Amino acid sequence: MSIKKRLIASNVAMIVFPIVLFLLLELVIATLIFSGMNGTPVKKDSQWFMSLRFIGLLFILILTNGILTYMVSKTILKPIRILTKAAEEISNGNLDHEIVSVNKDELGKLSETFESMRLQLKKAREERDLYENNRKEFVASISHDLKTPLTSIKGYINGVLDGIPDNPKTKQMYLKTAYQKAEDMDHLINELFLYSKLDFEQFSFQFEPVSLDNFLADYLQELQYDPYFKDVEFTFQSETSENNSVMADRLSLGRIIDNILQNSLKYSDKKERKISVYLQYDSDTVLVKIEDNGKGIPKESLPRIFESFYRSDPSRNKATGGSGLGLAIVKKLVEGHGGDIWAESEEGKGTSIYFTLKKRKEGNSNAKRINH
Repeated sequence: MSIKKRLIASNVAMIVFPIVLFLLLELVIATLIFSGMNGTPVKKDSQWFMSLRFIGLLFILILTNGILTYMVSKTILKPIRILTKAAEEISNGNLDHEIVSVNKDELGKLSETFESMRLQLKKAREERDLYENNRKEFVASISHDLKTPLTSIKGYINGVLDGIPDNPKTKQMYLKTAYQKAEDMDHLINELFLYSKLDFEQFSFQFEPVSLDNFLADYLQELQYDPYFKDVEFTFQSETSENNSVMADRLSLGRIIDNILQNSLKYSDKKERKISVYLQYDSDTVLVKIEDNGKGIPKESLPRIFESFYRSDPSRNKATGGSGLGLAIVKKLVEGHGGDIWAESEEGKGTSIYFTLKKRKEGNSNAKRINH
């Protein structure tokens, strides 16, 4: 019952209850007094009767008013005390203080709103703490990943300046190694710059119709000449569809595929490395599945692989380390295309990355630039 209805009912009860009780009391008093007089009252008895009526009426009014006021105020003041206590706990930083209300009135709704606010604040604080921890880990990781090649570059160049290489071939090897370390630093800095633009929604997508069948077939064919993907067996399968075009940014689409493939090979532990790409169409979207036969991802790490700065393998070695931005960038790029991305994995058997892209609508063939 709402507070308004409860107050109206209380006011009505304060009128009805005293009248009913007074009539009953008057009947009882009259019966007791006049039954002993043989039905013939005298002036003294009548005065005594009137006095008892007045005292009884006063007692009834005080009693009913007190009881009803206490009952109504209790249903209002108790929830207010609960909310006051909760507000004090939240102001002191305790977001674990649960607010429970059994009332279905306005104060009950207020308590539910207060509880919802507490949960949102708690979630926001947990996300902030998680982001802060990831940021600290990221700063430490990036500092290491930048300092390590920089130290190597300085060491090789100092070696050349000091004349340590005693022949042109050794000197050439020193310079090539220093150059490769600089390339690694440049790649890391480019990833940081790209991720920051995506994170602040300052990245421009150049959308245009792309035949996904042809794009992936050409892309996988080119990878056969890439030394990084040597000895990798690629398989490509696609469902037939009258409309296999998507609205996509070609450069971003290439980066999505490349980052997923590189991540797959980075954690490959099989002698025969295999990667399969599948396309599946429905009325509005295209589903892309990239499956590998690597070592898989632990269950506890799988939900977090698309988080920024997260690495399922915390090591920083070149084979399996990295900045932890590769799949985070992929997620941002896919979402920039209006799609979704997720992963399935089984340890020892491999990982499958899925993402969706929107199909090009018929008649929409104009390229469009969108800032994200």
